[in-house]
Parts: sequence; C-alpha cells; structure tokens
Amino acid sequence: MPYIAAKPGTAFRTFTDRDNFTGDGSTTAFDMQFAIDEAGLNDLRIYVNDVLQVPTDDYTLGVDDAGDYKRITFTSAPTNGHAIVILNPGTVRGGFATVADNAITSTKLNTEAITGQTELAEQAADNDVLLIFDTSTSAFKKIQKSNIATVVTFTTDKSNTGDGSTTTFTINSGRTVDDVLVVVNGIMLTPTDDYTISSTTLTFTSAPAASAGIVFRYLG
Repeated sequence: MPYIAAKPGTAFRTFTDRDNFTGDGSTTAFDMQFAIDEAGLNDLRIYVNDVLQVPTDDYTLGVDDAGDYKRITFTSAPTNGHAIVILNPGTVRGGFATVADNAITSTKLNTEAITGQTELAEQAADNDVLLIFDTSTSAFKKIQKSNIATVVTFTTDKSNTGDGSTTTFTINSGRTVDDVLVVVNGIMLTPTDDYTISSTTLTFTSAPAASAGIVFRYLG
C-alpha cells in the first residue's frame, strides 16, 4: 500500500553517552568523552549526588583544549566524593540543513569550511572580520582586520652621494613623504621641512654637502 503523507525526516540522534566523574571539592571543569553541538546545553542531563543540575545556573558548556564542546564547568565545585553523572544525547545528524547546520563551529570546522567559500580576491577592508583561534582561551573568535598588526618592511637605497649643489634626486615611483625616510651622513631629515617629493623626484631644501652619504629608506 502506498504511503500517503509527508516524507519522514531523516534526522536521527546517536545513542546517549554517559560520563562518570567524582567530585573532589575543588575541581569545577570536567570534559565529556564526546562532543555535543554548541547549542546543546539544555539537552544534557547532569546529576551530582543524584540531584539534577540546572543548565546555566549550575553549569555551563564550553570547549575543551582541542576546541570541541565537551567541557562542563560547574558554578561550584562538586563536593568531595559526590558522584557526577553526565548523560550526553549526542548531536542530531541528517535531516534538512538549517542555519545552525551550516554554521562554522569548532565541531564542524574543516578544510571544506575554507575551500568551499568564495575568495575575496582583493585587500580586506578594515572592518572585515576574520576567524582566529585564541590560544589564551582555547576558543575560536572573530577579529576585525583593523586589529591585526601588520609587518613593515624596508627597502634601502644607498647609491646616492651629495656634491654640495644638487638638490634633486630620483626615487622609486608611487612614493610620498610619508613613506620615505631620508638619512644624510647619519642624520635623519624631517619630511616637508628638509625635503619634498613629487612623482619620482625628491627635492632637498638645501643641497647635501659634497661626499655626504645619502640613504633613502622606502617603507612597505
């Protein structure tokens, strides 16, 4: 007989896993053997000395040292000798994709999370957000590109020497007084006051002395 109704869902949940610990009066964090989804806090059933614990009030769910959502942290350390039982129903798998299914979490982060995305193919804007792993908290975090330190590199040109009369020298194109350092006989000059730049021409206010060593340092 044909089945007349909506197609049954394909979502299923794995068997419930059980973790057993014993309180020592000081330890508050315990790592389950299997991970659960980040939003699975309310799916857990945790008992301390046979007393059901309340999510958020009595414990929270967080990542372990590997970045997986396995760590249970109690608000107060369970009493020494008290039995701790954690019933972990696992993660719902299969079924129709939802926003949560497609989200990048510590349990889903893999190479496809990178290779499956469209490349920006241009310099990131200062307010663009990147994903990093914060080793100080063992958690994934977002950070704005403007908060990432950049490495400044220098290119040095020591090929010029003063003759007591020449004030103009040719420099690399695309430069301004803000990204060219000028040193004459070991003395760093002041942009605009001691020299100006127009296109590929650097002009000194006063000609460097004869035989004076001139160094141009290009930033970046």
